[in-house]
Amino acid sequence: MDLKQIFRTPNPIIGVVHLLPLPTSPRWGGNLKAVIDRAEQEATALASGGVDGIMVENFFDAPFTNSQVDPAVVSAMTLVVDRVMNLVTLPVGINVLRNDAHSALAIASCVKAQFIRVNVLTGVMATDQGLIEGQAHQLLRYRRELGSDIKILADVLVKHARPLGSPNLTTAVQDTIERGLADAVILSGWATGSPPSLEDLELAKAAANDTPVFIGSGANWENISTLMQAADGVIVSSSLKRQGKRDQAVDPIRVSQFVEAMRHSVSGKPHPHPISSVKLHS
Repeated sequence: MDLKQIFRTPNPIIGVVHLLPLPTSPRWGGNLKAVIDRAEQEATALASGGVDGIMVENFFDAPFTNSQVDPAVVSAMTLVVDRVMNLVTLPVGINVLRNDAHSALAIASCVKAQFIRVNVLTGVMATDQGLIEGQAHQLLRYRRELGSDIKILADVLVKHARPLGSPNLTTAVQDTIERGLADAVILSGWATGSPPSLEDLELAKAAANDTPVFIGSGANWENISTLMQAADGVIVSSSLKRQGKRDQAVDPIRVSQFVEAMRHSVSGKPHPHPISSVKLHS
């Protein structure tokens, strides 16, 4: 996976848009326009702040299903992602929680998004949704059937989960890439907002060889310079929100602060403000 070709930088920052509750979720508010408006506001804040890509996920639909989501969720996410892609010029990705990679791939194919995130691509994980089994076999064949080249960013030993058995991190990374055919791997801490250790990132990077390794949780402007010693990119959400709280909206000031810290960590100089990342409509 050529990060520079997709994100125009070898060390991309992917900011996350956490969608408000969608139809059929326990906290669905009955107003899809409010969901779209919030998503557009957050995507604009992320793009204006200088991120290199945006991931859209149904974060507030918890509690999640461990398999396929309701068709209403797929429909709503397709609509929202299409609106976001018409608003910003950045690469956009999709994560359908908890692990509906097929729906994510279908949405991405229809709206021409560039990547998806898959929490469990290979192996079996015990989670708060029950046992989740990776479906790399079906997913990779589905991607071929769709005729797409959408990139698969796959978590290794994903957060909020424990593996069945005791796989070695090195082996888990290698299996995800070599047997699951992931285009990039993601390493997180134990939970949302918890960063992976530098030691684990180093092990993952060594095992991944030329395959990109992303930090998947817990990155902030204070620790990013340390974490990026052993990673290629970062997926970030909570620390970009007001007061660093996940239930708040994205804070443009915190986005800019994080982007500046990230750019200093990888190049020693600030990253230029990407005004062109937000489309201008007359």
